[in-house]
Amino acid sequence: EIHIKEPIEKEVNPHLLPGELLLCEASTVYKYVQEDGSNRGTYGKLVCTNFKISFLDDDSASDDNEPQFKNKIVGENDITLQCVDQIYGVYDEKKKLLTGQLRKYPEKLIIYCKDLRVFNFCLRYTKEEEVKRIVSGIVHHSQTPKLLKRLFLFSYASAAPNNTDGRNQTVMFETLEDWRDELERTKGNVKYKAVTTNEGYRVSEKLPLYFVVPICISEESILKYEGRGIPIWCWSCHNGAALLKMSAFPKEQDDSTSQMQKAFLDGISKTISKPPYELLKMDDLSSSLPSLQDIQTAYTRFKQLFLIDNSTDFWATDVKWFSLLESTNWLEIIRRVLKKAIEVAECLEIQHTNVLLIEESATDLCCVISSLVQVMMDSYSRTKSGFQSLIQKEWVIGGHGFLDRCNHLHKSEKEEAPVFLLLLNCVWQLVQQYPPAFEFTETYLTVLSDSLYVPIFSTFFFNSQHQRDTNKSGESLKTQSGPFRFLTVWDWSVQFDPKALAFLNNPLYAEKPKPERSQRKTARFKHQRQLSLPLTPAKPSTKRGFFREETDHLIKNILGKRIGKFINSSDEPPNSLREFYDSWHSKPVDYHGLLLPRIDGPEIKVWAQRYLRWIPEAQLHGGGTIATAAKILDLMEEVQSLQVKMDEEHSQAVSGDVHSVPMLRNSARLSSLFPFALLQRQSVKPALPTSTWKDLEDEDDLVKRDDEFVDLSGDML
Repeated sequence: EIHIKEPIEKEVNPHLLPGELLLCEASTVYKYVQEDGSNRGTYGKLVCTNFKISFLDDDSASDDNEPQFKNKIVGENDITLQCVDQIYGVYDEKKKLLTGQLRKYPEKLIIYCKDLRVFNFCLRYTKEEEVKRIVSGIVHHSQTPKLLKRLFLFSYASAAPNNTDGRNQTVMFETLEDWRDELERTKGNVKYKAVTTNEGYRVSEKLPLYFVVPICISEESILKYEGRGIPIWCWSCHNGAALLKMSAFPKEQDDSTSQMQKAFLDGISKTISKPPYELLKMDDLSSSLPSLQDIQTAYTRFKQLFLIDNSTDFWATDVKWFSLLESTNWLEIIRRVLKKAIEVAECLEIQHTNVLLIEESATDLCCVISSLVQVMMDSYSRTKSGFQSLIQKEWVIGGHGFLDRCNHLHKSEKEEAPVFLLLLNCVWQLVQQYPPAFEFTETYLTVLSDSLYVPIFSTFFFNSQHQRDTNKSGESLKTQSGPFRFLTVWDWSVQFDPKALAFLNNPLYAEKPKPERSQRKTARFKHQRQLSLPLTPAKPSTKRGFFREETDHLIKNILGKRIGKFINSSDEPPNSLREFYDSWHSKPVDYHGLLLPRIDGPEIKVWAQRYLRWIPEAQLHGGGTIATAAKILDLMEEVQSLQVKMDEEHSQAVSGDVHSVPMLRNSARLSSLFPFALLQRQSVKPALPTSTWKDLEDEDDLVKRDDEFVDLSGDML
């Protein structure tokens, strides 16, 4: 049965951005809204531009039911070309993947998106010529390899007026001053220096223009192997220990080259590591963490759980949800990455040891671990501007290959890997475990993940600073000639209005109190004493030093070697990481100090907002975190209105400049899909067994009865 909404009479035209061109369109396309096996939907026009695929119905023309959380660039029925994951055609009820040239055109079109939306279009009532044009146009523009300059990024930059303040307090790390300021902020300028050796990219095109190295590293060393084998500074801990990263030499080399490189590395290592004053731990991430291919395979399996076509498929997979989830290995990868970050934090915080992360290019897993460590150890990185500056420093300027890893140009699937998404998943674990410690919300992280596929911002569309700089030159329609002026994703006002921006800020953020100048030194010293245990001979405590020297021998004889080994721990005890982890979790949380994620068993959760937001069956009516957020926002608005009334009484005048937080009065009517999916669609668990239930028919009746009444919130969330 097909419930048909009458075709629209009036002409609906797409809203085009500057530089956006309409390429092809088809009328009388039927878009399904699948509920419980029925084929409800609406007629409209399907269009493809050089920026997006868009479905336009009569609701598109009206502004009556505009959501509070509306993206100004990408609408509810818009899919950017970079957001298209796979396209399937349905021929006689059989699904077939569409790529390249098509001999036969499908009667239905299914588009799977990278943000996990699924669109179903019926083309039975569309003219044959229009079907050919729209299907081949969509497949060609979203799936075939393209040149970098063909990205909509360049069309938009050449046509759009650039009058926005793109920086928004985010440090971009494009100048030498930015790096020097960061060194000063972290007190790393005693041992490290910002260098200009790569100006004009004479060392390497993969390195940024400016970066920071240990003071003892010479310019000749940096130039020798195009920056490989050089420890590059990421961040300095309050106790002076630093986090560094290094691009390793290729493994397949002839003997003489390998020996020269080994001698070079030994020399660099001796320059930095000067026991007992300066200790250095090297960590090769390629051997201690999953490979990029493993990460890609796990994520591909994981996302299939959420690309749901219809209600029947949802309930069929729900029966075996946990076993399917575990078999993807995605949550285990997140746990391993978080555990590695805890190991690095323990070396820096407790052992006062410099940590050098090593990877072939130092632009993938190095970025993940160094960013996570800074989020855990530096409260500035948990503010909105601090987190954005961190992404700029470690990822954008640090040279992460967004273009290849996101496969924006469809050049090679071998290079594709969701490395940046892995970081956001890990940060989300911390955000949901310690909400008051973060100035931003999970909605902010979700929107940031969506922005990976919006090609009007340059932030996530280049492999390196060099690639962006060399492609900046071009002809602009506005200025006749001159460099492109790309937008940065950190200017959120481009995508959202002030009402929607309120959802990105955490109203319960515990802001850091600013101590008086006289108190600052004392507080810093106290923090150092609390968290830095005397586990290395590098910086022995003056109070305990005498006791240790006089009694170590006696204690070893009386209590045995094991305790002696812990007290005289120049050799790290095998369980020191566990002790560090358990000890930290046994104390009250300081939201402005060190944060350690809980990583045992079920503590690692699915990022429900990102992965379940388009699935009506998965919603909790009047539930989820949004119900809490709605109450808090209501309370904040009430406080603000009372403040306005008090001000009015004092000044006898009405102030028109008060910006109120969006009011969400009846939170019981919201669902956990809010603010992304606003339409609540009821989905009842099927009373009759599906094919999966039939497989279980031989089991005990009681088991079947229990399964039937399990609430979805327990199954999926």
